[in-house]
Amino acid sequence: MARIQVIDPKTATGKTRQLLDAVQAQLGATPNFIRVLANSPQALQGFLGLYGALGEASIDKATQERIALAIAEGNGCQYCVSAHTAIGRHAGLPNDEMVLNRQGRSRDAKAAATVAFAQALNANLGEITGAEFAAARSAGLSDAEIVEVIAVVAINIFTNILGKATRVEIDFPKVELLCEAVSVAA
Repeated sequence: MARIQVIDPKTATGKTRQLLDAVQAQLGATPNFIRVLANSPQALQGFLGLYGALGEASIDKATQERIALAIAEGNGCQYCVSAHTAIGRHAGLPNDEMVLNRQGRSRDAKAAATVAFAQALNANLGEITGAEFAAARSAGLSDAEIVEVIAVVAINIFTNILGKATRVEIDFPKVELLCEAVSVAA
């Protein structure tokens, strides 16, 4: 059960209503995650701003979804694994590729290096080794792409924490985590 109220877009007012209407217009739906985030219009606006900016990044949408899946799996966020599996399908990723992504791998060499770099960032809170950084460079990631990968990791860590802390109800086709999270608080 969710720990924070899910905002109903139909009864929202002011800035919250404007933001929720924009999400509805763009996606054709308002996911529960967004409805929880709408408790703070400032947090929702910040999230939407970065999410929108990353839509114009040089890292393509499919690779951003690969990263999101790796981070969600690594952080044990079932809401985000479920959401990004659905979004990944819309980005053209086949199921077997998404399973690889959740394991930190990919059939595509550059995507594999990108996902591995993202996993290292997540696992070490950014304190990556010179070898991990060099591997990203060797795979052909530019300075802009490295910064964008860091931004994609950061926004996904945020969504993972929000999803897990609030226990937002999964409103996507539910996908089980590959392995149990190390610790689950009551």
